Amino acid sequence: MSLYLSQIAVIVWKDLLLELRTRERIAAMGAFAVLAAVLFNFSLDTTRVRPQDVAAGLVWMTIVFGGLLGVGRTFHLESQDGALQGLLTSPAPKDAVFLGKTLANFALLFAVSLLVLGVFMLFFSIELGPSPSVLVLVLGLGALGFVALGTLFAAVSSGTTMGETLLPILIFPLLLPMVIYGVGATARLMAARPLAEVEGNVRMLGAFAVMALAAGAMLFRYVVED
Repeated sequence: MSLYLSQIAVIVWKDLLLELRTRERIAAMGAFAVLAAVLFNFSLDTTRVRPQDVAAGLVWMTIVFGGLLGVGRTFHLESQDGALQGLLTSPAPKDAVFLGKTLANFALLFAVSLLVLGVFMLFFSIELGPSPSVLVLVLGLGALGFVALGTLFAAVSSGTTMGETLLPILIFPLLLPMVIYGVGATARLMAARPLAEVEGNVRMLGAFAVMALAAGAMLFRYVVED
């Protein structure tokens, strides 16, 4: 078990170190988050719509589209120089490779999710409510489920001629539970509703993340072998 965990940790460290050197994905995701918030801020007619009423949906849409910029390029550099094949033929199990890639993507997307939340707080003057830790948990569970599916389908799209163009088509229908329960929980927390109204959404987000991780770990082997 310790060997398995160390293999996952090595892959996570490799991906995060590569990202720190290039800053390719995190810069694109962060810039998109800021620009999206600015555009949404100027596109809303505040005399007709209160920003607080639509902020939760806009936060999650920004996370989804910003996350696609990063997750879609999970295997880009490794595919270019042939490193992906070397990684797949290493002694590490395929599910360990998947989990390592997923956790590295989660670290990036979770950081961007917090940035998105901060930017929307700045531009829309929204409040986090009395339970900011629960709101952070909601964002984390949603981001984990998203990157689990995104990493799996990024491996699928990386082997096609359409590349990253195919990824949104594959992943968007599967993200409905994340968006529905994530937006619902976020809106209630920002409106300072009781935690009892959010518990069901949090459990559903947790179940979505666990199922996405389990499905990805099981199916990743067949995706990369084909």
